[in-house]
Amino acid sequence: MSSVAEKASSIDLSKRDLTLDIARVFCVLLVVVIHLLMVGVGTDATGALVTSRPLETQPWFAGVTWVGQIMPLFFVVGGFAAITAWRSLVRRGGTAADYVRNRVLRLAQPALPLFIFYVVVIGGAQLLGVDPGLLQVAVTGAASPLWFLAAYTLCQALVPLMVGWHTRAPRATLLVLLAGVVAVDALRFSIGITEIGLVNLFFVWLLVQQLGFWYADGWFAARSWWQLALIAVAAWASLVPMTFIGPYSFDMLANLNPPTLPLVALALAQACVLRLLRPALSKLMNTHAARAVVFVVGSRLMTIYLWHLPIILIITGLSLLIPGGAPEPATPAWWLSRPILYVVVLAGVFGLSFLVGRWEAPREVTVTPPSSVVAVAAILSFIPSFLVMEFFMDFWLAVIGSVLLSISVLMLGRWKTRNPSGTTRGLPA
Repeated sequence: MSSVAEKASSIDLSKRDLTLDIARVFCVLLVVVIHLLMVGVGTDATGALVTSRPLETQPWFAGVTWVGQIMPLFFVVGGFAAITAWRSLVRRGGTAADYVRNRVLRLAQPALPLFIFYVVVIGGAQLLGVDPGLLQVAVTGAASPLWFLAAYTLCQALVPLMVGWHTRAPRATLLVLLAGVVAVDALRFSIGITEIGLVNLFFVWLLVQQLGFWYADGWFAARSWWQLALIAVAAWASLVPMTFIGPYSFDMLANLNPPTLPLVALALAQACVLRLLRPALSKLMNTHAARAVVFVVGSRLMTIYLWHLPIILIITGLSLLIPGGAPEPATPAWWLSRPILYVVVLAGVFGLSFLVGRWEAPREVTVTPPSSVVAVAAILSFIPSFLVMEFFMDFWLAVIGSVLLSISVLMLGRWKTRNPSGTTRGLPA
């Protein structure tokens, strides 16, 4: 751990806002907590198997999601990181293809072993005759976080375009995207076709990403503390008419897929709160311990996000084999077991990261392919997670995802060009 602390403490704080790193780490670790409390599998007094979603049955749950739905914050922070990385790349002479290729690889690479894992697990379970209904429930739940890959891949692939719009007309870009969000929601709820809301995968998350651009440009930093607090309160207050009078759910998790207007309000409020907390977070990140934690977790964020639910289900399944190890969901014993299980899950994911974590590390193995090739590869990497979001994971979707992601990674990571002498060249891996 000392070597980790030394590496973390060597980070140049003058060139990196570590308060955003700790915000990103917090978001992912909170997601793990939420999912851990949603997976209720245990045995009752008679020894019968009981399954439920304990967190969602709590009377206070929907209200807490007004604060606990933190995925908008993740996209705000992602927007800050994206525009900062893009501008740095441009200063070094990089192109849009360079940026998209690098970012898509960082998403497609860690997703590939997960899809292969599902091919093996689902296929093996079917051959062993596991109950199809139970298998589908488990796989659907475990793969549910994959919606994020579709949304984030879309946002990252369009960063060069969206930064250009932001640079030329920042206010107009916000207004156009906001109008798109409202129009899609209005059409969806007036016609009653939920699938129309999928268009807001584009408008909502790109609008939230734009708030990250504004954060990077110093708009939030230029506001006084009382202005930020007032904006945050107003944003949260706007949820009241949206949910009590408008068509939106009071439960902010229900507004996630398809994404809706309340997520934009949450993003604005969370961006203000993040800025308000910046002095305290800066002090925290000046400690070696905090930087070490952020370094360890931050270097494994995609692994933690993608694999935590499969690990939760595996550990939960193993606990059923231990007498008294799987208390009935929602009982006092079950709630008391959650902190222990949380540590075990994180330890399991940390151990797994030594096997699959190398897929998360950025790699520049060849020259950047032509823009058209990068665009096709980005689309191929988007399709698997989008299909899972829309149709839920099954064996054939896992196969399709494995194939498409493999093609995408190969297209982006193994492209070769010819030099003037006619020989093939590429950068060393």
